[in-house]
Amino acid sequence: MANDHIFALIDCNNFYASCERVFNPSLNNKPVVILSNNDGCVIARSQEAKDLGIEMATPAYKNKALFTKHNVNLFSSNYALYGDLSARVMDVISNFSPDIEIYSIDESFIELSGFKNRDLTEYGREIKATVEKWTGIPVSVGIAKTKTLAKIANHIAKKKKYYKGVFNLLDIEDINQVLVQVPVSKIWGIGRQYSHFLNKNNIVTALDLIQANDEWISKYLTSLGHQTVLELKGTSCIDMNSIDPPKKGIVSSKSFGKAVNTLSELEEAVSTYINIACNKLRKQHSVAQYISVYISTNRFKDTPQYNNNASIRFLSPTAYTPDFIQASLVILKR
Repeated sequence: MANDHIFALIDCNNFYASCERVFNPSLNNKPVVILSNNDGCVIARSQEAKDLGIEMATPAYKNKALFTKHNVNLFSSNYALYGDLSARVMDVISNFSPDIEIYSIDESFIELSGFKNRDLTEYGREIKATVEKWTGIPVSVGIAKTKTLAKIANHIAKKKKYYKGVFNLLDIEDINQVLVQVPVSKIWGIGRQYSHFLNKNNIVTALDLIQANDEWISKYLTSLGHQTVLELKGTSCIDMNSIDPPKKGIVSSKSFGKAVNTLSELEEAVSTYINIACNKLRKQHSVAQYISVYISTNRFKDTPQYNNNASIRFLSPTAYTPDFIQASLVILKR
């Protein structure tokens, strides 16, 4: 475990809604809601829509009166557009550090250990301003000694207007003053079930968690819980993804933290994984002509099982993210 890391997490603000605003600036400061491809459910919201009380994953018809009353701007999801703008954002961010890890379609970590002689808060502001200028997508930047703390710093940068979108935990003398304000439910790596469990045991904030008995943490939260505590204390346990040699094939896959029951949820997930794979493809200066999508149910659950896969071959090799996203969505609907 290394203790001399400095990480920045750059996270796009209300990414899908921001993408729609790039091509329609008249939407700025107006409520925007993104619906699943069949316009069935809410899958993304602008801050203005959140402030109206519009919740994620709710059926559109249940919000019809609210949409009408507040002139909410509705859009069907456009994953090709989101993937393309995500690629642009990540390309801009890569100019600020040679060590970048794309974590999802709208956020990435960069390593800033080699920039210790710079004013990192100011550097974060430069990153934010450049991304917004070159892509039109607003971002928040959180800087800290560990990835887990960088996540917390980013959350603060996004929620507290005083910091204007950039928060550097390295500038805080007593980090406990920050951790006492962070609910355990907001800690990276602490899921909903663990959050409820911790609350029942009077561990409500991040500060409560780092002050808990180590043996208790190891017993009830396993090694991952202990790792999270170490990260909150400033010891880096989660390194950047190592750089692999060029590959003939690239796989981007992940298990879901909760049951996925709708096509729109699958489309969003597949679009995210395609974006990650395409970034890896371009990073090794390669192109591809073949894409395969596979899905399966949880084989560890005593429920009806399903698994399937399908593929598409392009007429010519490409590394263009929207091409792959459009192909993957066609595959999903087969």
